[in-house]
Amino acid sequence: MTGTRPKGQRDLVSLLGALLFAAPGPVSPARLAEAAGVTPRQVEAALPDLEARLSPVGLALQRHRTGWQVVTAAEAADVVERLLEMESVVRLSPAALEVLAIVAYREPVTRPQIDAIRGVNSESALRTLVRYGLVEETGRSEAPGRPILYQTTSLFLEQFGLKSVEDLPPLEDAAGAEEGTLAEALA
Repeated sequence: MTGTRPKGQRDLVSLLGALLFAAPGPVSPARLAEAAGVTPRQVEAALPDLEARLSPVGLALQRHRTGWQVVTAAEAADVVERLLEMESVVRLSPAALEVLAIVAYREPVTRPQIDAIRGVNSESALRTLVRYGLVEETGRSEAPGRPILYQTTSLFLEQFGLKSVEDLPPLEDAAGAEEGTLAEALA
């Protein structure tokens, strides 16, 4: 495919689909533009068309931070899991789910910040989430001691059927508006 350039928007959409299908993880629009020989603006303009083309065949576009990837549509996940003989959901303790919610809504966040919200040590739950690939280290905070920053991964989005973390329900809806809820602690 060396030396070829897309002829129009339709060709670019097909090319982007092929690039995202072949990519092992999320790819930034700049990287897609570089590979396709177009501008990032052209890539961004073509992504809604690609999403519309993917939908009827059980696929979806998923945005993770600044990158995009092709994933199985949420509606088809159960069938695909059955085909691949996969367990549908990682089994997490209530503590791990609580830590995961804190990371998802506050990312990037440090373990001391998580501990302060929960009122207990979260090291074990964080280790579990990292081991399952739902949370990853993303750098270090500038706070004293330079604690590790954590954020969710693209696997987190896949497991919970989200296109991006912006698709999480508002905290009021997710945790209720009662006094002392996780929503108030995260606010």
